[in-house]
Amino acid sequence: MKDFMTPQASTLKPGETLRRAVELFRRTRLDGIPAVDDRGCLVGLLTRINLFDALLEGHSLDDPVEGLYTRKVVTVGLDTPYRTVAQEVKKSPVGMGVVVDENNRVRGALTKVDMIMALFRESDVLNARLQAVYQAMHNGLVSVNDAGRITMLNPAAEKLLGVREEKVLDNFVESVLPGLNMMEIMETGRVEVSKKYETAGRALLVNCTPVLDGGNTVGAIAIFQDLTDLEQVAAELESVRTLQHTLRTVLDIAYDGIVVVDKEGYITFFNQSLAEFFGLEPRDAIGRHVTGVLDNSRLHIVARTGVPETSQLQQVGGSYYVVSRLPIVENGRVVGAVGKMMFRNLEEIRELARRMDNLENQLSFYREELQKKGGTSYTLDSIITVSPAMMQLKREAMQAARGISTVLIRGGSGTGKELFAQAIHAASPRREGPFVKVNCASIPEHLLESEFFGYDPGAFTGARRGGKPGRFELAHGGTIFLDEIGDMSSSLQAKLLRVLQDRAFDRVGGTHPIQVDVRVVAATNRDLEDMVAGGAFREDLFYRLNVIVLTIPPLRERPEDIAPLVHCFLRKYNGIFGIRVTDLHAEALEVLKQYQWPGNVRELENVIERAVNFATGSIVKEKDLPAYLRRRNFESGRQASAGNYRERLGDAEREIIISALKAAEGNKTRAARMLGISRSRLYVKLKKLNC
Repeated sequence: MKDFMTPQASTLKPGETLRRAVELFRRTRLDGIPAVDDRGCLVGLLTRINLFDALLEGHSLDDPVEGLYTRKVVTVGLDTPYRTVAQEVKKSPVGMGVVVDENNRVRGALTKVDMIMALFRESDVLNARLQAVYQAMHNGLVSVNDAGRITMLNPAAEKLLGVREEKVLDNFVESVLPGLNMMEIMETGRVEVSKKYETAGRALLVNCTPVLDGGNTVGAIAIFQDLTDLEQVAAELESVRTLQHTLRTVLDIAYDGIVVVDKEGYITFFNQSLAEFFGLEPRDAIGRHVTGVLDNSRLHIVARTGVPETSQLQQVGGSYYVVSRLPIVENGRVVGAVGKMMFRNLEEIRELARRMDNLENQLSFYREELQKKGGTSYTLDSIITVSPAMMQLKREAMQAARGISTVLIRGGSGTGKELFAQAIHAASPRREGPFVKVNCASIPEHLLESEFFGYDPGAFTGARRGGKPGRFELAHGGTIFLDEIGDMSSSLQAKLLRVLQDRAFDRVGGTHPIQVDVRVVAATNRDLEDMVAGGAFREDLFYRLNVIVLTIPPLRERPEDIAPLVHCFLRKYNGIFGIRVTDLHAEALEVLKQYQWPGNVRELENVIERAVNFATGSIVKEKDLPAYLRRRNFESGRQASAGNYRERLGDAEREIIISALKAAEGNKTRAARMLGISRSRLYVKLKKLNC
């Protein structure tokens, strides 16, 4: 209603006179003026007839309108649909209605002229949509009028029939498409389906139907489809059917047991090997929930969380077997899971496990040695996500890793900027080189230059006798990660710009430039454009850094990632604490999904670590979550628009820091480690938040 009504600003208020009514009638085309009480609520309608009757009865123009207006008024709600209004108007002799809101306050007027104009607009929109459909159709369409003359050919018909629309418009259809018999279709009123028709060297299928208007035939439409397309589709379907049969045969004769479930955990495929192992027929398992067929199964959990579980030991009938469970992902969404059970001799598996343990120990040793020399511990596979936006970001990061251009990673605190930086290095040709991280916010400003570029012997009092290489020298042949780049001083910005441009720098106290081969990956959670505009960040450095930009979306914009991340953290802290907390209660998971996560993934991990500590069973319940999450479940999570955003963000950050300090028993170093920030950064935040 609000889309096509006449806005009504003029009303007659208590105590106003007929003179006022005449003045309002002179300014409007409406047949009536609503009368309202002191609260603005509708009490009646003064029509022109009411006015004329009052004047004929001898009322003065200075007489009040009370008692002269009609109290029986047709009213319509603001959100009433057009069709409902149209039905009521058809049944009502009244030429005008009053539009009111839920409090009976006047918001506008409805006239039959408004209805007609709305109908015209709807007709125009419908016509435009039909034209768009005709033009975009893959099938050819020919329309004729009741005289058998062509009124339209869409582009697909032009292509299929080998004619141009402008050449055949208004021509008789029989002269253009002989043998189509559309006149007969209009005369008999019957519909012809899948009629074969040949023209312009093509074999087509045609559907013909008459066009009726109120029971009268006003034309006909023919829809053409190329038989070549149908034959191709049929061939593809046959190929798919053959491939499906082949895959089923392969899976059935496989030595390993294989089972597939949908996202709810119901079995959709059960191969013959697994069926024989459990002594049943595959058809008896199809359609049943996996927990009703396989004891101790976790396949339904993998289908729900999207977190893979590979090479796990599962007890079946008193024996242990190696099983793997993998999610099935389609268009970024987990749609099911597939499980595989290995039937090999357990002694062989134990021997394999021993060998794997030896290899794992060697790998751990080499990994530690590599990290000591500036290696990385994260790859793109370490980034747990099912979000389409994050999957696209991972693909962009992989593409960026192949080159040498500077990468700027943007995102809020705790979104995983360093994780992406390490993953880019690990996927790059420089993976064998060092990965050096510099947190521009944690190093005192007077030490920043020497930390970045090093110093020569005797450069200043207290300098090492042999000098010291800087972070850029240490990163030679590899990657340097400049975290919190927005906190860098202006003087250092100028020197960094020279390194990016010339690939050279001078040590503090040095006399000759040092050439370096370094790729720069920078990260920030600050608005660099605003800093450039305010003069706090060099414009030329900004454009030098802003070559490849990866913007990590906050966790609140990808709630589908919460469940996979939660289960990843559960597995991590189960291993650290030596416990077995396997899942979250649905209510607890809903609380996490409703929260806005100002601290993003880092805050989520801290919450799960806390919940694992407080859980009394194998399931994390809502009561195990921090109090601020439960209290803000609907107050701040659902009402994101209420209150000042920065104040609420500060309140949330303050509560997170206080919770960490309590958990660390006041130890700021341990609290900073729990929060994933440096101790100096924690002191800055404590001062800023008045904690």
